[in-house]
Amino acid sequence: MNKAEKACEELKAMDELAAMDSPVHSMDPLSKLLLTVFYIFVTVSFHKYDITGLFFMVLFPVLAYQMAGIAVHTCFHKLRIVMPLVCAVGLFNPLFESDAHGYDTRDYNKVDCRLGTNDDLRQVCAALHAAGIKILFDGVFNHVGRGFLAFRDVQEKRWDSPYKDWFHISFDGNTNYNDGFWYEGWEGCNELVKLNLQNPAVKNYLFDVVRGWVRDYDVDGLRLDVAYCLDLGFLAELRGLANTIKPEFALVGETLHGDYNRWMNDHACHSVTNYECYKGLYSSFNTGNMHEISYSLNRQFGSEPWCLYTGKHLLSFVDNHDVTRIATILTDKNCLKPIYGLLFGMPGVPSVYYGSEWGMEGDKKNGDPTLRPAVEKPAENELTAWITALAHARTASKALCWGSYRNVLVQPRQLIFERYADGERVLVAINADGNPYDAHFDAGCGQAVDMITGAPHDFGGGSTLEPYSCHFWKCER
Repeated sequence: MNKAEKACEELKAMDELAAMDSPVHSMDPLSKLLLTVFYIFVTVSFHKYDITGLFFMVLFPVLAYQMAGIAVHTCFHKLRIVMPLVCAVGLFNPLFESDAHGYDTRDYNKVDCRLGTNDDLRQVCAALHAAGIKILFDGVFNHVGRGFLAFRDVQEKRWDSPYKDWFHISFDGNTNYNDGFWYEGWEGCNELVKLNLQNPAVKNYLFDVVRGWVRDYDVDGLRLDVAYCLDLGFLAELRGLANTIKPEFALVGETLHGDYNRWMNDHACHSVTNYECYKGLYSSFNTGNMHEISYSLNRQFGSEPWCLYTGKHLLSFVDNHDVTRIATILTDKNCLKPIYGLLFGMPGVPSVYYGSEWGMEGDKKNGDPTLRPAVEKPAENELTAWITALAHARTASKALCWGSYRNVLVQPRQLIFERYADGERVLVAINADGNPYDAHFDAGCGQAVDMITGAPHDFGGGSTLEPYSCHFWKCER
C-alpha cells in the first residue's frame, strides 16, 4: 500500500466518525460545499528560504485548522489530530512555483519544488477525492512574481515582447528595480506584478490554467486571492467558466470592506470573507458593546428588506494569517470561550486559525512571521475541547448551519439571538462579563436542550448566564 492509499484508508476511517444524519447532507450541492468541512492547505512564508513544507488549515462547518512544516506527500498523516467531523472540502493555498512566498507565481503549472512534485500533488488529490473530500486551489490571478515567464520576456525584449500588454506597463518610466520601464504592482508592491485582466490573451491563459487544474487534479473550485482587486469583467467570465467546467465548482473570494455583494453574486464569487464581522467580534468584547456585533449581524443577515446578505454564507473568523491573533487582541482572555461561541453560533462559515484553538498568541505589529510560526505538535486544553464541542453542536443543527438571524436580547456584555430553519429554533446566548447575568426574555417556549452540553434548560423565571459563557439552546418548539 503506497502513501496515498494508506492516507485514503485513514481518512475514510475518520470520516466514519461523522454523523451521517447531519443536515448538511440534505442541502443543495453548492450550499453543502460552502457549509461543510473545508481542509485548507496553505503554503506561507515571508522569508525567501524559510519554507519547510505545507502549512495547512482545516476548516470544518465550524472549524478551521492550520499547521506548519508538512510536505505535500506527508500531510495526510497529520490530519487525524484535527479531523473529528465530516470532511468535505480541502483548500490548497499557493502550491505552484513562485519567487518567494507563493503569491508571487512563476509557473502556475509546476508544483513548488520546496513542497513536492506534481505527482505528489496528484496522489494527494486522488486520496482526498477517494475519501469523499472536494478540493479547492488558490487562484492568485491578480498578479504574478517578477520571475513569471511573460514578465521576464518583457524585461528582455521590452516593447518588442508579445507579452507587453499582459501587464500595465509604461516605457516612459521606471521602478525601484531599474527595469527601464514602469509597471503597476499590487498595492504598490513591485514584487507582485499586476496582470492586465482585460487582455483576452491573459484571460485565456488563466482560464487554461484552471482547466488544467481540473484535468490534472480534478479540482472542485478556487479560492480567489485579493478578489476585491480583480476586474469585475474577468470575474464574471471566470464565474461563467465555473458554471460549466464541472458540477458544483465553487469560487470563494478574499474581500475586506465595502458591499460584499459586489464580489458575491451570480456573476462573481459564491462566497467571500467577512472582515466586517471580524472587527465587530473582537471589538464588541473589548469595549463591552454587544450592540456593535448585533447590529452588524442583523445588518448582514436579518429579515428586514435592507439586510445585505440574508441567505448567503460568508467565511467568518476571529483571526487569520493576516491579523493579530484573538488571544492577543482580547483584553480579557476569559472571553475566548464566549467569542468562539458567538463565532460558531452566528450565520456564516466559521474558521479557526491554527494554534488559536489552544490560545496561541501573535501580534501583527511584530511582523507576519510571528503570526505564522511552525508548530511541530498541536496542544490540547480546555479551549480546544470547547471548540470541538461547538463544532459538533453546529454540525448537528439545521438552524445553526443555515438558519435565519433575529436579535432577542442585547445588553452591553450580553447577547441572545435566534437562529431558525425548517422547524428548528436555536437561541444562542452569550455572556462576556465576569459576573452571572439573569436574562429575562420571551423564549417562545418553556424548555430547551443545550446543544453544546446536552443539558436541559427551563426558561421559566429567567435564564442565568454564567460568567464568560455561551449556550446553544435548541427550543422544544
